[in-house]
Order: sequence, then structure tokens, then C-alpha cells
Amino acid sequence: MGKVICFGELMLRLNPSGYLRIVQAENFEASYAGGEANVAVSLANYGEDAAFVSVIPDNLIGQSAVNSLRRWGVDTSLIKRSGDRLGIYFVEKGASQRASKVIYDRKYSAISLSTASDYDWKSIFKDADWFHFTGITPALSDSLASVCLEACKAAKEAGVTISCDLNYRKNLWSKEKAGEVMGALVPYVDVLIANEEDASDVFGITAENTDVESGSISTAGYEKVAAELSMRFGCKAVAITLRGSISANDNNWAGMLYSNGRSYLSKNYLIHIVDRVGGGDSFGGALIHALHSGYSEQEAIEFAVAASCLKQTIEQDFNHVSESEVKALMNGNGTGRVQR
Repeated sequence: MGKVICFGELMLRLNPSGYLRIVQAENFEASYAGGEANVAVSLANYGEDAAFVSVIPDNLIGQSAVNSLRRWGVDTSLIKRSGDRLGIYFVEKGASQRASKVIYDRKYSAISLSTASDYDWKSIFKDADWFHFTGITPALSDSLASVCLEACKAAKEAGVTISCDLNYRKNLWSKEKAGEVMGALVPYVDVLIANEEDASDVFGITAENTDVESGSISTAGYEKVAAELSMRFGCKAVAITLRGSISANDNNWAGMLYSNGRSYLSKNYLIHIVDRVGGGDSFGGALIHALHSGYSEQEAIEFAVAASCLKQTIEQDFNHVSESEVKALMNGNGTGRVQR
């Protein structure tokens, strides 16, 4: 198999310990993360040759961020050192009826100021056969939106499979701008990933008999959403995560893969959440690995959902689970009993 290229922003994550609110915090725990970086770490965990493309400041904070990826086996040789600051985001973990909160401090980050001249996509895609990005990256600047389009065109020319997680973030851009920009990018995408809200927010494609606020999810409704996304943009496969929110701590979690006119639904997991941030990225990373490795459609969606179920029991964004642990859960070993 060829290299998997992930393109996006790597940021410093700061969060109060435990369930403290930001206004209570006198210190913050530091780690590094980002949508595509989270995917790259998951892929490396499963033995994939995963490389991360980004622009990161040439200073000690930037080096620490790069080291966080190297530690888990991600190839960082394609990262360019430039700019003055690394983006930051703050996470406040929710509990019970209190929702989690994310606050961004990423304006004027190194990657957001990058331009087309910073990327040699022909060279980047040498020895690669998969390219992954998310809707977060083109939301950072008009320049990055253009860079993403160039990357998709270059990937197609190189015969590289393209995956994209819509990942709509209302704090980064409007629904109208997201629809315009992603509408130009998604026609290049082979495997499209979304959650229960993204298709509606970005493209106005809604699922019938679904209310995400109450946790009521209609599988049949999302089959139609996936079919419409596939038909409108020509995607070979569409994957949708299905989160039924009971509270900030407890969620039902499942997923669906639509391919060749057929839907494949995973089993449902009731998760007691430790840290849900990065849950969707762990789903994407596992799905890419499964499809890249030749899993059947049903096996692929089961693997992706089981992997993301496990991630949400792990602190911080990266998913530190092995392929064997995911397969054990897929095969029914979900009791949480001590393994000796």
C-alpha cells in the first residue's frame, strides 16, 4: 500500500484538568491535536505509512507539536516551517446536562497564512495513494480553500484516492460560505465522511424524523442523505456517524456506510464518555485504514465505529488503540473486564 497524506492544521490544545470549567482553571493541561493530525495518528497506530502536511512555526512550540506526531510514528518530513504562531484551542469537558465547549485562538496561525507556493503537491503525492483533508482546513482562509482545491486536482491527476470529513465548524465560517467552498471541493472526493448535522449545515440535505438535540436519529433518513450526497457529488462512498446524545457523558454511537447504492449499518454502542473531542477523527482514521486494507463495507463500518467508540474513553484527541483492540470490540468483547 502507498502512503496516506493528511493535510491540515496542528494546534496546541489546552484544557482544565478533569471537569473544571475554564473560568475555574488556574492551570491547563497541554497536548497537540487537529482534525487531520488526529487521523494521521490513528493511521500510524494501525501500521499505515501516514504523513502529515502542514505549515508550523520554526520555534520551540512548533517543534514540540511536531514531536507529538513523531512520537506516534507519523511522517513529519513534509511539514514546512514558517510563520509566527501555532493555533490554540481550549476545551472544557461537559458533564451530565452541561455541554462541552471549544474556544479557538487560531487567527493568523502559520498555516492559515500559507499560500499555494508553500506546497509542491506533485512531490507530496509521490508514493502516495490516499489523500485526506477536512472542511476545517479550507475554512481557515480563502487562500487555504484555494490550496485545498489545487491539492484535490493534483491528487486526481496522480490517481490518489481522496477522502474528506465535512467537519462544519460554525465558529470558523458561515453555512453559506461552507456550502459554496465545499461544493467545489467535494466533487473530487471519493470517500465523504459526515456526522448527523454536517450534511444539513453545509448542503441543506436533512434527514427526516431526526432531532439531534433530543438524540432521536433516523437511520432511514440518513440513508437518503447519504444517497443524495453520493448522487449530487459523485462520491464512491459516504460514511455518516450517528450520535444519539443522552447527556454529555452518555451517548449512543453507531455509523452507516453507503456504497454502490447499498447501506451498511454498524452495531450501536452505549458509550460512557471520557473525552469525545476527536471522536469523529478516530472514526475517519479507522475507516480509511479499513478501506485501504481491503475490508468489506460491513467490516469497514464496524471497524470505524468500534475504533471511535474506544477513542471516546481516552483523554485528549489522539486515539491510542491497536487494531487488535478494535477487532476485539467488534467481535463482542465490550465488557471492560480487566485483561491479565
